[in-house]
Amino acid sequence: MTLHTLFTEFVLAVTPSPSPSVPQFDENQVTPGPWGFVATFAVAAVVVLLIIDMTRRVRRVNYRAEVEERLQEELRERDERAAGETGTSSEGSAEQGSPKHDS
Repeated sequence: MTLHTLFTEFVLAVTPSPSPSVPQFDENQVTPGPWGFVATFAVAAVVVLLIIDMTRRVRRVNYRAEVEERLQEELRERDERAAGETGTSSEGSAEQGSPKHDS
């Protein structure tokens, strides 16, 4: 006997005589079950928490940018006032020292 015939006889001996039909699945029993629900709920909860955290961070960044913009505007106004006062004070002192002649 060859190896091929031995293998064929072994396979034929192991195979059941009336071959079973394809198993039918009951749709009510093929469900994710409670663990599937728990896993889906956990993923949804994590997504909601991430959205809340991201919204908070975006608001914080926007608020900080707004405050920074206000500070820059205040500094610019202060510098303009300081430059204006310096220019008027030097002109005013020069005018005060010289006599005015009305014609």
